[in-house]
Amino acid sequence: MKRGRLRVLLGAAPGVGKTYEMLEEGRRLRGDGRDVVIAIVETHGRAATQSQTEGLPEVPRRRVQHRGVELSEMDLEAVLARAPQIALVDEFAHTNAPGGLHDKRWQDVETLRDAGIDVITTVNVQHIESLNEVVEQITGIAQRETVPDAVVRDADQIEVVDLAPQSLRDRLGAGLVYPAERIDAALSNYFRLGNLTALRELALLWLADEVDSALKTYRAEHRIDGTWRARERVVVALTGGPEGETLLRRGARIAARAAGGELLAVHVSTQDGLRSAAPGALAAQRTLVETLGGTWHQVVGDDVSRTLVEFARSVDATQLVIGVSRRGRLAAALTGPGIGSTVVRESGDIDVHIVTHAAAGGRFALPRVTGGALSRTRRVLGFVLALVGGPLLSWLLVALRSEASITSDVLAYQLLVVVVALVGGIWPALFAAVLSGITLDFLFVAPLYAVTIADPLHALALSLYVVIAILVSWIVDQAARRTRAARRSAAESELIAVVAGSVLRGESALPALIGRTREAFAMTGVRLIGPDGEVLATDGEPVPDGRVIRLPVGTAVQPRATLELHGGELDASERRLLDVIVAQLAGALEHTALSETARQAAVLAETDHVRTALLSAVSHDLRRPLAAAVAAVGGLRASGDALSPDDRSELLATADESLAALSALMTDLLDVSRIEAGVLAVSLVATDATDVILSAADELGIGPDEAELDLDPTLPALRADPVLLQRVLVNVLANAQRYTPDGTRVRVATSRLGDVAEIRVVDHGPGVDADRREDIFAPFHRLGDTDNSTGLGLGLALSKGFMDGMGGHLTIEDTPGGGLTMVLALPVITATSMPAPIPQDEASVVRPLGRAS
Repeated sequence: MKRGRLRVLLGAAPGVGKTYEMLEEGRRLRGDGRDVVIAIVETHGRAATQSQTEGLPEVPRRRVQHRGVELSEMDLEAVLARAPQIALVDEFAHTNAPGGLHDKRWQDVETLRDAGIDVITTVNVQHIESLNEVVEQITGIAQRETVPDAVVRDADQIEVVDLAPQSLRDRLGAGLVYPAERIDAALSNYFRLGNLTALRELALLWLADEVDSALKTYRAEHRIDGTWRARERVVVALTGGPEGETLLRRGARIAARAAGGELLAVHVSTQDGLRSAAPGALAAQRTLVETLGGTWHQVVGDDVSRTLVEFARSVDATQLVIGVSRRGRLAAALTGPGIGSTVVRESGDIDVHIVTHAAAGGRFALPRVTGGALSRTRRVLGFVLALVGGPLLSWLLVALRSEASITSDVLAYQLLVVVVALVGGIWPALFAAVLSGITLDFLFVAPLYAVTIADPLHALALSLYVVIAILVSWIVDQAARRTRAARRSAAESELIAVVAGSVLRGESALPALIGRTREAFAMTGVRLIGPDGEVLATDGEPVPDGRVIRLPVGTAVQPRATLELHGGELDASERRLLDVIVAQLAGALEHTALSETARQAAVLAETDHVRTALLSAVSHDLRRPLAAAVAAVGGLRASGDALSPDDRSELLATADESLAALSALMTDLLDVSRIEAGVLAVSLVATDATDVILSAADELGIGPDEAELDLDPTLPALRADPVLLQRVLVNVLANAQRYTPDGTRVRVATSRLGDVAEIRVVDHGPGVDADRREDIFAPFHRLGDTDNSTGLGLGLALSKGFMDGMGGHLTIEDTPGGGLTMVLALPVITATSMPAPIPQDEASVVRPLGRAS
């Protein structure tokens, strides 16, 4: 019997339309004359989805009693007995109730396929086993129902049912996904815009991997060897040398330019083991590869270039990143083309990036002015040219010798000397002149084959010949010296310009100056160390043999820092240039110090502003309750027994209310002063969010008719100060209660997102305009008029200060349907640090807010 086909509709989150799409496809296929039945569909009360089931036959469900609850499951035996052509099976990763043939619904689907029945099913990306942990990190919610990747990949067809994140949130807000009582919690937790965007990308990338696997299978079956650029794959070749980190970061940037780009690092080791890399360096680079999201590969081959290209082709690489050769030009000339040249020649349609790095020479180095004008390589080449060119020229001239050829012979040797002078300078030219003079006398001046000069004119000619050679070589040497001096002057000017620009850039000046100094003077490491031994900036690594130059930065009496240069000596001209850099470093340090002073001055100015406002508030807001209290007490004393019991009670109530308001005002003033002064004492301990919420409700006297809780019982303990957290909740709850319309309740919900817990206080009041939200956290800000019982407008300012002091955040969001949601975010304490494990199998509960028991 032919095995049934499987079609999977993959979604990023609930509500994107997978079930609707499945039913719509079932209706289309039934219209084409196919036998289609609904094996199991969960509409979740969605009217649009329910309407799509009309006209499709449905196999009755199996009813199961489990823990006192009746559950309905797919009746696998009934579907097999019905034997349709196509079965519609919703929720592929569902766990069956006990008593069925299989534990998982995907196993039921496999049985249907074995019976020759085609299946169309749905699954969300969070239920794919390999992505389960990633989804938990994104959403903070663990999914217990999963389906193995191999089962999904075995499908004959996989489609992504896609919906833009904001469109899904709009559908959710309109009540098209969940009932009204679940909308606020869903939008505030799982269905955040960032969560949905990440889940959508995860679904698309997972499907892209599946398509890529199918593409590889197709190419292998059809023996297609060429590179198909369906996806950007960047291979970075590593030798284990110090350039590895540079190459990896460059490769990661190239891969990141294209969506879905892959980074692969490969190290080629030879079979004879002669090219051995440092194990420690390779281990560090492997760790970096994993940090950058790439994969590590190690292959063996005698021909490194060919092995590297073959590996790149085997993984369908589109780009290959290698480092520029560490060999010098002379070594390259003697040993032939290196790995880079061979890779470029054999790479074919793979783009090759040859990246420069510190091991191949700094990007910028000052030319040396000490020693000879020409490099040692040019001098060696000059001697080689004299030794090789002289005998070859002599052989040619002897073969063509005649009685009248002496003049051309002399000019030919003169040309050789000039060429040697141009290549190697004065000493190779002088060597060539003496050697060619002796050769002329021996081979071409009578008497032949003897180093003897019979005619004095011949001696004069040879002397002039040598003098001309010396003069030409001297001119060449001087030109080379001037050229190098000009290059150094240009390099020094560039360095000084960069140094000056770095100082003007402010905070980035020190790293830029240190890095440029190391490159300019070809040092292995440069460090700037502060007076207390702190490393202010560094570039490169110190050498172990202690070759270090130390210079004070700033005044000699009280230096601001010490500059250390490791790895070489400096000549007088380089010392002068280094003095300029040291002066610029001193300027940069002074700029940094002045910036810090200005920042502190700004903080002091803000503190003074707050203190001024506090004094203004004291003169205004304290006067009213104080006057009321004084008047009430004075009336009691003046009237004596003449007052009626009702009047006495009213005056006492006024005094009590006014004094209570004064006490609260003074407490707020002291607290906000402590926050502004930075002396707020915070004791961070493991704190149960539920206990603090109930304590705050008790303090405010909030009952079940005024608020409700939506608590997550699996929420770990928070790292917070319980006293300060209760003060924050009291302020935020009181604010929400004040603006909540009659007939509606304040809602308090807790949830976890990764390592952060959130307490959300939701009201359905008038809300706050976006441009005024920051104002409500400012001291002395209130919306609307005040009465004798209101404070200085410090409640939310105190709350934000307390949350910042505990390492948390207090932010504002819109409530769906209108209103304001205050979000308190605090870090959680992991299960390993808790004194007792928190049960993980309880569901989130929604219950009215009452008194703590």
